[in-house]
Amino acid sequence: MSRIATPDAPSTVTIQPGALSPQEVVAVARHGARVELSPEVVDGIAASRAVIEALAEDPVPHYGISTGFGALATKHIPAEMRAQLQRSLVRSHAAGSGPEVEREVVRATMLLRLSTLATGRTGVRVETAQAYAALLNAGITPVVHEFGSLGCSGDLAPLAHCALAVMGEGLVRDSAGDVRDAGETLAAAWIEPVQLAEKEGLALINGTDGMLGQLVLALADLDTLLTTADIAAAMSVEGQLGTDDVFAADLQALRPHPGQALSAENLRRMMTDSAIRDSHRDPDACTRVQDAYSLRCSPQVHGAARDTMAHCATVAGHELAAAVDNPVVTLDGRVESNGNFHGAPVAYVLDFLAIVAADVASISERRTDRFLDVARNNGLNPFLADDPGVDSGHMIAQYTQAAIVSELKRLANPASVDSIPSSAMQEDHVSMGWSGARKLRRAVDGLTRVIAVEVLTAARALDLRAPLTPAPATAAVVQLLRTGHVPGEDEGIEGTGYDPVPGPGPDRFLAPEIETVVDLVADGAVRRAAESVTGPLN
Repeated sequence: MSRIATPDAPSTVTIQPGALSPQEVVAVARHGARVELSPEVVDGIAASRAVIEALAEDPVPHYGISTGFGALATKHIPAEMRAQLQRSLVRSHAAGSGPEVEREVVRATMLLRLSTLATGRTGVRVETAQAYAALLNAGITPVVHEFGSLGCSGDLAPLAHCALAVMGEGLVRDSAGDVRDAGETLAAAWIEPVQLAEKEGLALINGTDGMLGQLVLALADLDTLLTTADIAAAMSVEGQLGTDDVFAADLQALRPHPGQALSAENLRRMMTDSAIRDSHRDPDACTRVQDAYSLRCSPQVHGAARDTMAHCATVAGHELAAAVDNPVVTLDGRVESNGNFHGAPVAYVLDFLAIVAADVASISERRTDRFLDVARNNGLNPFLADDPGVDSGHMIAQYTQAAIVSELKRLANPASVDSIPSSAMQEDHVSMGWSGARKLRRAVDGLTRVIAVEVLTAARALDLRAPLTPAPATAAVVQLLRTGHVPGEDEGIEGTGYDPVPGPGPDRFLAPEIETVVDLVADGAVRRAAESVTGPLN
């Protein structure tokens, strides 16, 4: 499945003192933007490194500098063994297992670890930070596995696999996507492997970067998906001869949730000038008093999702501004232990978003199902079939939706309430935030597919309402499906656009058509088609 495009993504991201923006994270992780460190960042890293090197000479033990780690923090390490200590830490913690993690997730993880190194609070050397930038710019992606993080003391195994690659060990994917030995790949790109010094191994693995990166990517996807859910809902309300009167601004203002107002405005704009809607506007001709909840309450559900997402974005912003490490070099030059590596703030909102994805998908599936039931679809054929009985129409497309929604409900069970102790009971409460992030990625993918089936089904229904015509905005979405082009974008240029999805007719091989619309939703093409008429939607 394609991912939502960001055509205005920056080509280079300069890491400055302060937080990266979500847009910069997406640009590097998903679109391959280059990374560079500002001179101010380089100076700050060098200053904190001087503090660490001074403490390395101190006969008093300092955690992570001259001691072991975790439950072994009381063991003093002599100076001649400290480089080995850091290498051993990374090698032993690179213990992930299971399927390989997606390239964009690994790139986001590396970028966010680099962002924390750039705060000057971790005590690494400048060349270590620059090595992370060099791997990102060369398109070298460490092989990271699904399992290995408990979301506390950092995303340990995922970050350790990244650090191992920076050391020139382990496996990576090169810029062509081939799995290769890390040392050979770095040499081919003229990148010198890092020889870790005091504290550096610990600084490279002690952060929430993996779960945070996945949160930022999910928020970017959901920003378009929730708008597209409004577009799909408008198509369904219109196609089922529902009313847009309930979306009136004064009615929505009686319950002043901001997301609800934004969603209702989208629905009103999408249905403006609909001949289908006008055909049943006369109260003497329309006997229905109220539409079903899945139609009438779309702004309330989609709006609550928007408000939840806004809270999650606030948490992501706080975390992007954080320096997550332990111990940390304070602004006044102290080196102090802390608990900022605990992933609870991020873990909670990852779970919140999985709930959002499940419920928005659930109401979308209910709207789709109404199209297929002859008792509820207001004059359309059963299952929107061309010749019911001979043809099954979209019957099984709804089965696919239902199966995904059921899976999303399982994925909505929170990961963050499940702590399991580790490290000989030193790390006796963990966040499981990485697990929450992994299931959220699956949930976002599932929501994309559910919305796509609703768009596909609603477009077919709108065609079947001919000779009545839909609203210009919903018609633009139907045109996108039928031509493969967003109205006004590269129309008529050979080799551009998407595969067209034919209109109503006898049964066809449906799976490819569903996948095409999945791409149209994920790429933001459905949103852009609607906005070619409405202007920017909320």
